[in-house]
Amino acid sequence: MPDMVAGQQSAAVFAATRPLHVGVVGATGNVGTIMLRVLAERGVPIASLRAFASSRSAGRELICGAHAAQVEDLATADPTGLDVALFSAGATRAREHAPRFAEAGCVVIDNSSAFRMDDGVPLVVPEVNPEDARAHDGIIANPNCSTIQLVAALKPLHDAYGLERVVITTFQSVSGTGLAAMDELHTQTTDMLEARDIAAAVYPHQIAGNVLPHCDTFDAEGHTKEERKLMDESRKILHAPGLRVAATCVRVPVFVSHAEAVNVELSRPASPEEVRELLAAAPGVVVEDSPADGLYPMPVTSAGRDEVCVGRIRRDPSVENGVSMFVVADNLRKGAATNAVQILEVLAEAGTWPST
Repeated sequence: MPDMVAGQQSAAVFAATRPLHVGVVGATGNVGTIMLRVLAERGVPIASLRAFASSRSAGRELICGAHAAQVEDLATADPTGLDVALFSAGATRAREHAPRFAEAGCVVIDNSSAFRMDDGVPLVVPEVNPEDARAHDGIIANPNCSTIQLVAALKPLHDAYGLERVVITTFQSVSGTGLAAMDELHTQTTDMLEARDIAAAVYPHQIAGNVLPHCDTFDAEGHTKEERKLMDESRKILHAPGLRVAATCVRVPVFVSHAEAVNVELSRPASPEEVRELLAAAPGVVVEDSPADGLYPMPVTSAGRDEVCVGRIRRDPSVENGVSMFVVADNLRKGAATNAVQILEVLAEAGTWPST
């Protein structure tokens, strides 16, 4: 279940802010539908709501709390009058449309990879680098889902002990690919249990009963785009350009929530007990770490939540000052929709919009 305190917290953030004219771009997709839900849950004051998607969805009615909106065709829509637009329409559409939304006076919070590594675009996780959001020039980038949960767990360690090297292996759910991938996992699982032939369309191989060390396309050095995102985005968000990061991204037959096995080499020694205490006090992080009692983060217990769950905290004996941990978060909520709405909250708290 989502954190029910969030609405109260947002109400305080927005107390001095006039109701906003809000747009959601890609509103009918996996993340867009949850953006609408999170806007309502967190009590964002909405003066008017507009929803945008492709022409195929135009005219469809969507609900956000007490507000309703008919989907507009993104290609022809005029963004004039919007205060903020949450984009989750992919990189191609973001590059085409986000600049014209920004030119119309709208702050764009974009969930795609289109602008993340642009020097002039802040890449923001509110628990980690909220101050970066305030330096925007009309567009703010939402990091990759796997990066968001990783840096939420790394930031307290970086501040307290320093980071030398990070090695991550991800176990990423199919919802990160989209609705078609979720449908494919469901169909393939049914076909597998019924001993029928299995067809793969979304992924290059079947995903049911399998794991694929293949998230996005490969580059000349053998890394996938997803792995590059983890490495490059983490350095940018943490303001640690020299941080050594290695990543292997794996797609697993899970519907929602990404998991990560993380090995960290610190600059100074820290005991597992100190790390647990530090992370337990970190914003947006919940420590679930009692393996003898079967308590550790899992996709089935993190789905539908906004926290980043960390457990299996232990020494890494293979390296000096090494710590290992397991990090899990809902990739559609904290990994995308919730983080975008939290960026909106940061802007409101900083007085980006006029007060009432």
